Amino acid sequence: MSEKRYHLVTLGCPKNQVDSDKLVGTLTADGMTATDSPGDADLIVVNTCAFIEEARQESIDTVLALADERRDEARLVVTGCMAERYGDELADTLPEVDSVAGFGVPVTLGRRPEADPVPVLDLLNLPRPVSPRPWAYVKIAEGCDRSCGFCAIPTFRGPQRSRRIESILTEVDALGVREVVLVAQDLASYGRDQGVGERAVIPLVEAVADRVDRVRLLYLYPSDLTNGLVDAVLATGVPYFDLSLQHVSRSLLRNMRRWGDGGRFRERIDHIRNLDANAAFRSNFIVGYPGETEEDHDELLAFVGDVGLDWCGFFAFSEEAGTHAAGLPDRVAPDLLAERMRELGELQDAITAGRRDALIDSEVIVLVDEPGVGRTHREAPEIDGVVHVPRELPVGEFASLTVTGAIGPDLVAS
Repeated sequence: MSEKRYHLVTLGCPKNQVDSDKLVGTLTADGMTATDSPGDADLIVVNTCAFIEEARQESIDTVLALADERRDEARLVVTGCMAERYGDELADTLPEVDSVAGFGVPVTLGRRPEADPVPVLDLLNLPRPVSPRPWAYVKIAEGCDRSCGFCAIPTFRGPQRSRRIESILTEVDALGVREVVLVAQDLASYGRDQGVGERAVIPLVEAVADRVDRVRLLYLYPSDLTNGLVDAVLATGVPYFDLSLQHVSRSLLRNMRRWGDGGRFRERIDHIRNLDANAAFRSNFIVGYPGETEEDHDELLAFVGDVGLDWCGFFAFSEEAGTHAAGLPDRVAPDLLAERMRELGELQDAITAGRRDALIDSEVIVLVDEPGVGRTHREAPEIDGVVHVPRELPVGEFASLTVTGAIGPDLVAS
């Protein structure tokens, strides 16, 4: 019998990528091998995203495209957030799909009737293959205990469930990478559900930093960015802060069921920059949340322009069923929302380009991710810009280079 082949497509955030890596480990253990060609696969798996409407549409479009490419005898399975959130509804809507497998359901089986229970896999703690790249995402917790007004993730990812630190470190040791990117829905809350203290993430960061050259943290809730956590991040030598701000208007943030305001955010960022002038910052903002006034928008514009974050993402408000925001009045008109998105995007593009230009002629330490492409501490993998480097530099090694140019979000160094 010939060896079975699978084709896996991952959509959405880095946390989904970790889940896919765990699935790869399971499929490999089952004797299957990967193929880049959907038409050659015996099993096609789509790990979907359901965060906002745009992501859901991309997931559906991807499934339909792969359905057209697969062989007649191949199985098409949908897993991930859409599978977990919409389940049977998704199966009924997409007859092209052979099975819908929620979190922890083996993709080789899919959903079964209640009388015939499906074996459950603990995706969070499953082993995974050695990383093919010199970096890897590592998920340290699943779920979220917060109740942000716009977010449905807790309804299908569940409450926070932190991994044991020993399990995380075992995974880090096995990956064989130079950089580890720690991810979770609420990363700074790691360990609270285990009763091990409010700041368990700090000893975790320190332990990972003892094992790899770079440790990077994604998705920090601003109220949890304590002095201790700031010091721990700076001590790793990777002064990169991904802050989940969402907006700066105090009244709008309260309606989002979020903490903070522009003044508090600015104060925290200034404090970090005073400690390390090389610190890099990323954040995301929701545009057009119900009740967002012109004054709120102007406040956000002023914050973005004055603070000068290295990287920013702007997302149009997406109504999610079951959330607080789903029933709110005072919706922002689509044409006005699009105009606000354009204003913010153009402003941030200029800021990012300016911050990249300012690095020309400076010395940087680059981790070479692939031939001709690397990153400094300022760039998170697959999210931010890159550094174009000489192709002869060995992959997986660090190089000290001089920045010779900047092209939009990217740098050129030699």
